[in-house]
Formats: sequence, structure tokens, C-alpha cells
Amino acid sequence: MISIIIPFYNEEENLPVLINQCVNELKTFKDAWEIILVDDGSKDNSKFKVQSSKLQFKAQSYQIKLISHRKRFGKGRALRTGIDNCSGDIIVFMDGDLQDDPKDLKKFIDKLNQGYDFVNGIRVKRQESVVVKTYSFIAKIFLHQFLRSPFTDINCGFKAFKRSVLEEIVLYGNNFRFLPLAAYYQGFKVSEIAINNRPRQFGQSKFGTKKLVGGIFDTLTAYFIYQFAEKPLHFFGPIGAVMFSAGFLITLVLAVQRIFYRILLYRRPMLFLGILLIIVGVQIVMTGIVGELTVYLNKKSNINSNSNIK
Repeated sequence: MISIIIPFYNEEENLPVLINQCVNELKTFKDAWEIILVDDGSKDNSKFKVQSSKLQFKAQSYQIKLISHRKRFGKGRALRTGIDNCSGDIIVFMDGDLQDDPKDLKKFIDKLNQGYDFVNGIRVKRQESVVVKTYSFIAKIFLHQFLRSPFTDINCGFKAFKRSVLEEIVLYGNNFRFLPLAAYYQGFKVSEIAINNRPRQFGQSKFGTKKLVGGIFDTLTAYFIYQFAEKPLHFFGPIGAVMFSAGFLITLVLAVQRIFYRILLYRRPMLFLGILLIIVGVQIVMTGIVGELTVYLNKKSNINSNSNIK
């Protein structure tokens, strides 16, 4: 079974065309399939357009499901809803704006049949604005340099993977952006293929300043989780040590000046800065230690749970 999950928000003109193209392409597949469309609180007639398309293909017994959110929760929540309601052994993510070409579905499935667990798309000729391209370029450099990402276009919304991938990965919030990277870190066999990225014909792009800022924070979150989730002291320790050392040097210099040169300290704001840096440095290091204890106790709890089960 192949499950195509398509989240959408205000795509009434694009959805009927996309559904028709997907059905025509999937009809050539030997595997069973289903299309799950998740309405993330659309305010236009998107839901009614999908229902009309469902009636059109109902006589042919095609599996087209529509799930609606009461309000807009975001793409991550919509994808999670689609996953919770799909039956496929192979899951495909597609966007609902017609920029993903259903003709590329066969390339994804063929790649998975070659033994790969996760296949990510590469938008070779991206039909996006300069701002989006610039942001993606900077994110790509960051991911390659700091997270050792093997992917060319990790933000591509068109991807396919085996359900077993989700058994070892926690999917929450907007971390679906880094699902390919999580699969790579978990040791799954990953690959990528070039896809046809079509220009948007109808509607407006959902990418804006809010998503740009959110993407930056999501990237920083991913960096911390994938690099320091099991060794938080390695992240907090150096930061705290630098601040503590700076504070210690400041207070040491002031102490020398007071003892040997009799320079009064009550008019020296640097004294307060030095004390502040020492206190904050100790607190940051302690945060790392508490994090290490949390990781240790969690691992110990998991070991005890597994031994009890056996």
C-alpha cells in the first residue's frame, strides 16, 4: 500500500487538478494506494473542491480521504494527522500547490524498491522567489557544515519513505523539515532524486516572514537535538566555562589593582560585570550537568523497563 499525504491550506484551484493528476499516475501502479488530503483549516472552498473530486472518482473505488482541522495548526500537525490516518507501508509527502509533479512518483517508488528507506526530492530548477532561494541556500550551507547533512535540498516537500522510519523518529511540531536528516542519523539508507518543480499557477505562496523566522529557530533546534541531545554538557559546558573564565579574569585584575595599587572598587562597574559573568557561567554549566543527569536517568529507566518486559 502506498499512502500519498497532501496537506493544504487555501488551495481550491490547485487541488482538483492535483488529485486528477495523481489518480492518473497512480492508476499505472501495481501496488494498492490511497490519497489522504488534510485540510489545515482552509477558509476558501478547498474542502468542497476535494469532496467534488472524491465523488468524481467514487465509482472507480479509488481511495481518496479528506480530513479537516477545525483551524490552522501548521503543516507539521497536518502531516502528523495524515500519518495517523494512513495505511500504507510506503508514505509519500506532497504539497498541495501543484509545484510537485505526480509524474515523479514512480521515480520515488523505484528508488525505494532498490533498497532505500528514505528518498528526498531535489528541486533542480526551483520556481521560487529570490528570498526563498537565498534562505534555502544559507540553510543548506549551515546543515552541511554543522550537521553533516548529505542532502542537497532538505526543505523539499516531496519525499517518500518506508513506514518503519517513523518507528524510530519522533515527529512533532515543525521538525518534519528535518525528517530526512533524522532518518540519516538513525542509520537508515537514504537517497535523493531530481524532481520537476513547477511554477505556482494559482493562489499565493504560504512562505512569509513568520515562516522564515520559524525556520531559523527550527534549524537551531535541530542543531542542538541532533548534536547534543545525549551530551548536553558538551553544549552548555564550553559556553559556561568561557563566561566564568572571563568573569574570573575581570575580578582577578580588579583584586590585584585593589590590593597592590589601592584603587577603590566601589566606582568600578567592571566589578559587577565580573561577578555577573561568574554567576551566569556557573548556572550555564549546572544546566548542562542537570541535562546529563536527565539523559542518564532516562536511559536507565529504559533499560529497567526492557528488563522487566523480558
